[in-house]
Amino acid sequence: MLSPSLLVGAAFAYLMVLFAVAWYGDRRAAQGRSVIGNAWVYALSMAVYCTAWTYFGSVGRASTSGVWFLPIYLGPTLAMIIAWMVVRKMIRITRSYRITSIADFIATRYGKSPTLAGLVTLITVVGIVPYIALQLKAVASGYAVLTTLPGEMPAPAAPWWRDSTLYVALVLAGFTMVFGTRHLDTTERHEGMVAAIAFESVVKLIAFLSVGLFVTFALFDGPGDLFAQALAHDALRPLLALEQGRPFTYEQWFALTVLSMLSVLFLPRQFQVMVVENVDERHLRRAMWVFPLYLLLINLFVLPIALAGLLYFGPGSTDAEAFVLSLPLAHGWSGLALFAFIGGLSAATGMVIVEAIAVSTMVCNDLVMPLLLRTRRFGARAGGDLTRLLLFIRRAAIVAIMLLGYVYFHVAGEAYALVSIGLISFAAVAQFAPAALGGMFWKGGTRNGALAGLVAGFSLWAWTLMLPSIAKSGWLDIGFVTHGPWGTTLLRPEQLFGLTGLDNLTHSLFWSLLANVGAYVCASLWRPPSAAEASQALLFVDVFERTEGSRPVFWRGRAQVADLLPLVARFLGAARAQKLFEDYAAGSGVAGVAQIKPDARLVQFVETQLAGAIGSASARVMVASVVEEEALDLDDVMRILDEASQLRAYSHALEEKSQSLERATAELRAANEQLKSLDRLKDDFMSSVTHELRTPLTSIRALSELMVDDPQMDSAQRQHFLGIVVAETERLSRLVNQVLDMAKIESGHAEWHTADVDLRALVVKAIETTHEVFRERGAEVTLDAPPAVPTLRADPDRLTQVLLNLLSNAAKFVPRGSGRIHVRMRSDDSGITVEVRDNGPGVPAAEHALVFEKFRQGGDGVNRPQGTGLGLPISRQIVEHFGGRMWLESDAGQGACFAFHLPWQTEEGRKAPANPTANPVQGGQQGGAPQ
Repeated sequence: MLSPSLLVGAAFAYLMVLFAVAWYGDRRAAQGRSVIGNAWVYALSMAVYCTAWTYFGSVGRASTSGVWFLPIYLGPTLAMIIAWMVVRKMIRITRSYRITSIADFIATRYGKSPTLAGLVTLITVVGIVPYIALQLKAVASGYAVLTTLPGEMPAPAAPWWRDSTLYVALVLAGFTMVFGTRHLDTTERHEGMVAAIAFESVVKLIAFLSVGLFVTFALFDGPGDLFAQALAHDALRPLLALEQGRPFTYEQWFALTVLSMLSVLFLPRQFQVMVVENVDERHLRRAMWVFPLYLLLINLFVLPIALAGLLYFGPGSTDAEAFVLSLPLAHGWSGLALFAFIGGLSAATGMVIVEAIAVSTMVCNDLVMPLLLRTRRFGARAGGDLTRLLLFIRRAAIVAIMLLGYVYFHVAGEAYALVSIGLISFAAVAQFAPAALGGMFWKGGTRNGALAGLVAGFSLWAWTLMLPSIAKSGWLDIGFVTHGPWGTTLLRPEQLFGLTGLDNLTHSLFWSLLANVGAYVCASLWRPPSAAEASQALLFVDVFERTEGSRPVFWRGRAQVADLLPLVARFLGAARAQKLFEDYAAGSGVAGVAQIKPDARLVQFVETQLAGAIGSASARVMVASVVEEEALDLDDVMRILDEASQLRAYSHALEEKSQSLERATAELRAANEQLKSLDRLKDDFMSSVTHELRTPLTSIRALSELMVDDPQMDSAQRQHFLGIVVAETERLSRLVNQVLDMAKIESGHAEWHTADVDLRALVVKAIETTHEVFRERGAEVTLDAPPAVPTLRADPDRLTQVLLNLLSNAAKFVPRGSGRIHVRMRSDDSGITVEVRDNGPGVPAAEHALVFEKFRQGGDGVNRPQGTGLGLPISRQIVEHFGGRMWLESDAGQGACFAFHLPWQTEEGRKAPANPTANPVQGGQQGGAPQ
């Protein structure tokens, strides 16, 4: 056993760590550096779903029912599949209208009905009290296991004033008040609390996995050994089968899965962390797979721990729900047992803190405040700052909820397992599903329908599940359960109207949800919605179709800023109210608060801000008390909706025109840049061509003048000069021909003489033609080509022009005396590829595309070789004309490789040449060109 003082000290130390995490989160939020603006924190905070029920109760259920603990976690996993459609819509609605709780959500949808909000709150309080009791029972049981000697009988129940469970409840209430009611926030966000919940989710997961690894690999030789021993035990073998020794009850499995699916959406604590505390809808994308993964990990060792406990202690000899603690303790691992207790305490405190904060907000906004605001002291016309009163009400509600949980723990907690207590709460919360889901996706749902459904469903839940649990605890006569009230067997709670064959939970869920859905639909269809209900239905169902600025405002009347500002100050404080109105003025484009136009949008803004503090129903009442509102009918609602639709269409048209203008501007800018580029290219071309023309013309003129001025010039000298003149004239002709050739190709007027071409023969001929150029440079040319290649359809002269251009380019850039040019040919089913690789300086990657532009030349400005920069663009045009492509492979300092690929044009063009070896360069590998 462990020392009680050690256990209490460790528990308090852990709670202080949680408080430190929460303080840090709030401090970072105040500095504008939110710690919860992270998808991982959001996903981990959703794991508050895993309470002491998961930590202790699942092991207890697995010890009696095997894998039947799984549906409670399959439901939330399946719920994440539809989360992007359902939860994202809940988040968008909540953020748009400052909704703070599930009661506020349902009431806002149905015309901001205070009656509906109060009913949802009452159902929540009654349904959640058993869940609070579950956490208290788990902590009390864990404490008893660790502080009691093995075989020693538990101490008799102490008077309530000496009961440690009472003080656990009060301590948790104190920490909850510190976490969630230190200040009033119109968004009801608690960044520190969310950070603490994410932290405790990690702690409880690590603690549970530690126990699971210890049991599986320290007490047994792995899962194989553990399951083999369980299979060899007659009493444990059924736990590893779905049937459990009887026919599989599909309806119970289905009911548990549906129940848990609805609970993960509508439990107050889940709504708080998943919807209210969400700061970015996109975080939901990660949570949709991280949360199911978390559920998988924390349930991974549930069955192994249950089987190990049964194998070690024996069935029925000890409390199976405490196996997580008793197994390490029994084997002398006191540190691990203490860590496991901290994990269980973490699971319980996380649930209690979030649940109590959420429920206290509902009690304050939807039960207490509506009653207080009807009194003369706190009514609409009364003055005074009510922020402290709001915080006091919430703190008192937290204490009351914890004490109610303690009372239920003593009334019925001892008679029920943890899982059974949790399922009672789940079934109560499931009654919110028809009104909430119907309100989000069906515009025909009405306030009367929601009220009728909730009353019918909750009444049947209480009759078929809640009251029998109290009766079985001995606090009510069990006779009405076994025989029905006044002996009416048709009204027996667990066999209502003669329905038998179902377990208690499935039976209750069937009747309560059937009555709930039936009453909701029938009452909604019986009478059309009011104007307020119709307007809210449009805002909820079509929330994704309207931006914040295009949402219709269903209000008409007269208001004054002088009345609205003091109203906000009364509930949020004077400084906060002044800041809100100044921000609204700035957003409206006016100089100050006094210039704000008191229109429908201002009234909606004020009501939305108040809704975050006192709930939408109370906010509606308070705003109505200081403005002169004109009643709307359905025609008015439709007219406002039509005006909003027209405004949205007009805004959409303006947006499209704006985007069109932006595109046109971008296109004009691109065209202008292209014109500038062409202008620069023109200047470069004129400069290059002028230079190329001037050089030979200058040489021709100079030599001609020399010969004219000196008639007696030596004949040999004159012949030499004439030879130079002829060479320069040929150079001029080539330049002009290249310019004309490029112009003809681009305009489509070039002449093409297509024939069957043996490309290998053309390559060999081109190498022979440029032989003298390479000899002068001291360069060596090698050819790597197959002995024969099929012919293709092309213009042989044009392809020769391409080959000569590539070879002459390589000759210009290879180093003098040590140049190497390697020509390679290869063919496949698609066509023929020719590569010309040299060992020159190469081309930087940034210039690969530039070398194929007109008038661009390689080399630097000082050592640029002669040329016009038209050879490569012409060559590429020729290759592309025949359906091929040309490219460059090169890195600076590594040489350059220009290559082109030509496809086969027709099957006929793939015939082999008649004399494939008639060639001066020997085919095959590394044939050297003549030097």
